[in-house]
Amino acid sequence: MKHINACVAAIAAVILAGCSSSSDHTSTITKDHYGDMPDGHAVSVYTLRNSKGAEARIIDYGGLVISLKMPDRNGNFGDVVLGFDNLNDYMTKSPYFGALIGRYGNRIAKGKFTLDGTQYTLAVNNGPNSLHGGLKGFDKVFWNATPEETPNGPSLRLTYLSKDGEEGYPGNLNVTAVYTLTDDNSLRLDYTATTDKDTVLNLTHHSYFNLRGSGAILDHVVYINADKFTPVDSTLIPTGELKPVEGTPFDFRKPTTFGARIGQDDEQLKFGNGYDHNFVINNPGSIRLMARVSEPTTGRILEVYSAEPGLQVYSGNFLDGTLTGKGGWVYQFRDAFCMEPQGFPDSPNRPEFPSTKLKPGETYRHAVACGFSVE
Repeated sequence: MKHINACVAAIAAVILAGCSSSSDHTSTITKDHYGDMPDGHAVSVYTLRNSKGAEARIIDYGGLVISLKMPDRNGNFGDVVLGFDNLNDYMTKSPYFGALIGRYGNRIAKGKFTLDGTQYTLAVNNGPNSLHGGLKGFDKVFWNATPEETPNGPSLRLTYLSKDGEEGYPGNLNVTAVYTLTDDNSLRLDYTATTDKDTVLNLTHHSYFNLRGSGAILDHVVYINADKFTPVDSTLIPTGELKPVEGTPFDFRKPTTFGARIGQDDEQLKFGNGYDHNFVINNPGSIRLMARVSEPTTGRILEVYSAEPGLQVYSGNFLDGTLTGKGGWVYQFRDAFCMEPQGFPDSPNRPEFPSTKLKPGETYRHAVACGFSVE
């Protein structure tokens, strides 16, 4: 796998650059009761606050980021992620709001793949395909949580053992996911994992962002560091082509609003009902800026860093007014966007794509930083 051991250190260097030594507050992490699962298992919420007053609230069910408060250009803090006000809605209605995703983020065609000569069959839960780990992916399991104070800021360490055969995947997989809220207003996620049998693995994070805090995201200005993307068929499975973005609605190499070309008469946009595509990020294997999104009204900026080869960009195309979220906000069409650093979709069935295979003795490493600032 092309996951580098220096990943965590490099991301830390990137997102801590320019971090001020002065602070207005003391960073803290607190634990409270959030709700109870049907089997009676208590779910806790951990609130991470940094020295600048930013706040992330994370629950140990699904490792869900249920709130992320960041300042606007006037210093006013607002929640920039979609979600619900209670555990039951997360358990029964959520389209992966704020979730840890695994074992395999994105889609696997027809819920099947062959590894080492053996065919594995997965749950089909997205048209004819398997999506985000199946019927009970990592977004729907209970994670063991340990709060930690670190030099980089308050952290929450989450661990989970995915047993051999769970959701059809081979190998006992030990996964650790560490969230850290740094003093320069970055939410970092560091994944590591090991297996006792050859398997495939593609972990990611699935927050739905709205930098204004309400309304459609079509006026958000987007830069994506990608010269190519992976076109899909009508079921959103990649065709195998790496297509240049030049001359297409997928060219975000110059900052452009989500809404500028999303309504064009383009087959790929029709397949996705908007943007729901994997971008082939330039300079694979290195920690680099994947994407930058800015919102003109509040001045908030989100920058996404990772070493992963791909970035799935989703423009909230399947929000349809049927979900009522935090504070009574009814989530409408394109009220949020997702930026998901990951391996390419359907890689287990595409030997020409970067490998997502993990072997015993190897350590999977995936680090992503969502850095916030204002203009």
